[in-house]
Amino acid sequence: MVTGSHIRLILWKAYKSIETVDRLSIASTGLCLSDLAVLELLLHKGPQPVSKIGQKVLLTSGSITTAIDRLQHRRFVIRDRDPNDGRVIRVRLTAKGTELIQKAFAEHDRNLERVAEVLTSDERRELIRLLKKLGRNAENAAIQSG
Repeated sequence: MVTGSHIRLILWKAYKSIETVDRLSIASTGLCLSDLAVLELLLHKGPQPVSKIGQKVLLTSGSITTAIDRLQHRRFVIRDRDPNDGRVIRVRLTAKGTELIQKAFAEHDRNLERVAEVLTSDERRELIRLLKKLGRNAENAAIQSG
């Protein structure tokens, strides 16, 4: 019988291997992980309030401010006041930022696809289903324990 400990070990080893590919791929874009995450979010979701970006990419308010400062300094993003609520600062991509993240994300996506290409479409769907099932159960166990 395959134990919970064995499943965790296999998940951890797979994660570490995929993370290595992920980090090398991100490094090849010339961006750090947080910058890529911010730019990718803006590419796919459009202009966002600073606070929402931090929540979505799991950065603290200080870290997201630093990341946006860095991206603004490189002219990849612009901060604007929300036209509906002047208290809210929104961040949007510049043309330079859009061009960079489109190319970087496409290359990063190709690199990660090379990892996943070993799985058929049905296997991918089943893997996602099973991981979500396992994750939900782990969340429930954590709630019950804590």
